Amino acid sequence: MTSQPPSPPTQPEQPAEAVPTCYRHPGRETWVRCQRCDRPICPDCMRDAAVGFQCPECVAQGNQGFRQARSTFGGQVVGTPYVTWAILAINVLVFGAQYLVPAVTGALQMWPAGVAVFGDYYRLVSAAFVHAGVFHILFNCWALYVVGPYLERAFGHVRYTALYLVSAVGGSVLSLWLDPLGQPTVGASGAIFGLFGAVFVVGRKLNMDVRGIAMLIVINLVITFVFPGISWTGHVGGLITGSVLAGAMAYAPKNNRTLWQVLAIAGALAVLAVLVMARTSAILSSI
Repeated sequence: MTSQPPSPPTQPEQPAEAVPTCYRHPGRETWVRCQRCDRPICPDCMRDAAVGFQCPECVAQGNQGFRQARSTFGGQVVGTPYVTWAILAINVLVFGAQYLVPAVTGALQMWPAGVAVFGDYYRLVSAAFVHAGVFHILFNCWALYVVGPYLERAFGHVRYTALYLVSAVGGSVLSLWLDPLGQPTVGASGAIFGLFGAVFVVGRKLNMDVRGIAMLIVINLVITFVFPGISWTGHVGGLITGSVLAGAMAYAPKNNRTLWQVLAIAGALAVLAVLVMARTSAILSSI
């Protein structure tokens, strides 16, 4: 006679494990946890880490220990010199517009009477984007292509843009003071000479050999004064302005460097504005 083995005792039923929910979104279930604090996080809160994922708070805390990389003189690190390429593109586009619509030149050129008498202050900047011919724009664009990226990487996008535009205005301001009222001038040469001066200043600051850029400046100044039809005021004004502003930014104290550089740019603009107002008043009072 056979017999059945005794039945095993009935095991008590185990309670189901609760599904964890995101610590930031309690309504979302998740089995993923932050690798640093071990709190559950949903897909919206996951941040890629070296291993697994981290929550936003742990990522923020980790980033506080890292300083953002800066350029040589305090700006953001520049990978591609976008400002230089943008200025080159604007020069080419404006030159094309000059070719198609000749009136563009007259509307944008630096004209002392237009600034002082008619209040066309925009000419102080716009003149740096119009040119007198193919050779003129080719030389200026070549010079910008050579020195622009170097300075943009040294100062960062914003400081470099300020250096270029303030140098251009400096050249126009000296033209306003010393050129005849009816004599128009065009070209980015004032800004380019400002960049030349900035390269010299930066080279001196970094203890580099500056004989090459010094020779380039001297040669271009000789050409400026020897050949007729070239605005020496725009060149010299840009050279002085760019050199002084670059010096102020390059030699700014490392403590609060950004503040000192902003003050230098604002101060340069203030001085130029005062010069423009003084010259405008003198011209209007003489009419």
